[in-house]
Amino acid sequence: MLNRIDRLSAIIIQLQSRKILKAQDIADRFEISLRTVYRDIRSLEKAGVPLIGEAGVGYSLVEGYRLPPVVFNREEATALVTAEKLVLSLTDPANGNAYSLALDKIRAVLKIADKDYLEHIDHRIEVVKNKRPPELLSQANPLQLILGAIASKQVMLLNYFSYYRQEHTCRLIEPIGVFYLDHYWHLIAWCRERESYRDFRFDRINSVFATEELFEDQHPSLKSYLHDQYQKYEFKEITLRVDKEAYLHLGEQKYYEGYVSENYTPDGVEMYFLTISIEGFARWFMTFADYATIIHSEELKARVKSLFRDISKKMKDL
Repeated sequence: MLNRIDRLSAIIIQLQSRKILKAQDIADRFEISLRTVYRDIRSLEKAGVPLIGEAGVGYSLVEGYRLPPVVFNREEATALVTAEKLVLSLTDPANGNAYSLALDKIRAVLKIADKDYLEHIDHRIEVVKNKRPPELLSQANPLQLILGAIASKQVMLLNYFSYYRQEHTCRLIEPIGVFYLDHYWHLIAWCRERESYRDFRFDRINSVFATEELFEDQHPSLKSYLHDQYQKYEFKEITLRVDKEAYLHLGEQKYYEGYVSENYTPDGVEMYFLTISIEGFARWFMTFADYATIIHSEELKARVKSLFRDISKKMKDL
């Protein structure tokens, strides 16, 4: 946790980076109470920082007030270099280039010693892509285009391949946000054709264009939308004990099955999962069932036994 002097400086930086900053946002960012936030705000005001505050709205700096250029410490600069590797790997070339140009401006204000340090570690950090990484749109700068439309509240024309229906569709959408999950970028938008919110995977978008039409911002935030989506599902707890040798062959598949944590024991690796599909989990479990034991989940045990009975019956009929 930051000491109070560093925290006060960080709060000013936050205020400079936003139009309005809520007290709760400050409390969440620094893991402090609202009472401490109010005390820090009063301290800044006493120190001569021109603040404007309104109950229930938040705080802002008087227009024109700025601190001198920010000096990054070595840890912060290293984090930015690491982030650059991720941006270059996970977004389109235009977006990655824009980030690199921004990072060059940050490097320009660093001390000579820190510049040398970053130059040394720059080639010591790499993001290794999947053997068959999903392709982003072939058109230039899709991520920036979509983010620009979100900020401007522009209706977009989307040409999309529906994997479920196995058909190409053209529709007007109102974009609300993007997120990255399991090697794919996703666009969440209100689809005027379906009259509901839809999740569009980037690799299935043939083309997307921003129109001149604007929409009213009556949509939920991306964070609240995703939260509501997950609240719809009932997660089931599962605990397995897997032989250590077999565990090594599970690979990344465990993450798609709701993997949460694991613990090494003398008898094997105890693995904890949260899943929304006992059926799907049971069929995955059967691929290594002779090397594992179900410790917790009577529902999973019952389904696995049922599947084995069905398989045994069919084998006898051969």
